[in-house]
Amino acid sequence: MHGWPFLCLLGGIVLLGTSVQRLAGIGFGLLAAPGLMLLMGPVQGVALVNCAGIVISAVGLASTWRQVRLRTMVPLVAAAAATVPLGAWIALRLPEPVLLTGLGSLITVAVILVLRGVRMTALRGTGGAVAAGAASGFMNSSAGVGGPALSVYAVNEGWTARDFVPNAQFYGLLVNLLSVGAKGLPHLARPAWLLIAATMAVGMVLGGFLAARTPERGTRRVILGLALAGGVTTAAKGLWLLL
Repeated sequence: MHGWPFLCLLGGIVLLGTSVQRLAGIGFGLLAAPGLMLLMGPVQGVALVNCAGIVISAVGLASTWRQVRLRTMVPLVAAAAATVPLGAWIALRLPEPVLLTGLGSLITVAVILVLRGVRMTALRGTGGAVAAGAASGFMNSSAGVGGPALSVYAVNEGWTARDFVPNAQFYGLLVNLLSVGAKGLPHLARPAWLLIAATMAVGMVLGGFLAARTPERGTRRVILGLALAGGVTTAAKGLWLLL
């Protein structure tokens, strides 16, 4: 059974990630994945990110499902479904130092792409949706960070925040379900699951409170800055273990 230090760190990471997700519409995977990988190991940490993503997306989608663009989502989700098994297969077979290095690097690159607002003609239309969905599905099942690829696609398609949030929630629900189906649930004792449920509930309330009082642009930059630091730290630990 895990001790109190583990539970305190676990609860803190989940609380931070959930609050940020509720505050900005993105951020749980970017912020929580590096910490959970370092705390629980890459496979179990990412599995927990995927489980939390299901809950967060389902709660958010309950009030926004009418705004989902189903025709746009079909190629994105279909492409992700094709690459989720590959990401899971790689994550379950590579040694932990290699995984930490690779996944930390993936998170770092993904954050940089979002920060720079990368624009590419190839990431528009159905072809762009397929490319973004394939990249996102692989990254979601292997690293717990499928959001950046979807964000880059949304930027190139000219989506507003109003367009992005409900569609990202719909996409996140389905792709995280696929990711959990490919890898299974993380191995945690009942007290840990109860703590996760409690901190997620508190995080959603806290994030909602902060959302009404925090400028969106500044919040987004802080989130991505923290995510970048987490990605670099995870990659650095992997390199340290390799060397």
